[in-house]
Amino acid sequence: MPYVTGMVCAVPDANKQAYAEMSRAMAPIFRRHGALEVVDCWGVDVPDGEVTSFPMAVKCASGETVVFSWIAWPDAEAAEKGMKEAMADAEMTEHMGAMPFDGKRMIYGGFETL
Repeated sequence: MPYVTGMVCAVPDANKQAYAEMSRAMAPIFRRHGALEVVDCWGVDVPDGEVTSFPMAVKCASGETVVFSWIAWPDAEAAEKGMKEAMADAEMTEHMGAMPFDGKRMIYGGFETL
């Protein structure tokens, strides 16, 4: 069953270009390790909520934008193996040290498609 790894984070507006460059560099690494699709989306219409919302979930501050991303995999097993391999990939470690956002406020998870 197709599987998706999803992620939401808050990125400083000043780091939009750096985030885009990181995204472009990391996508081929995930694909090399089995990902079918890698998508990063810069928030345009992401309203604040009264009870909960994307901005609240990642503690989005003034001058930051919510980014929503996903990686599609053939199945959960491929995702688990591919993520593990991608994170151990020497090329990936080059990009992990220079994250243009606060990784402590990132939320992520794995989902089976319906």
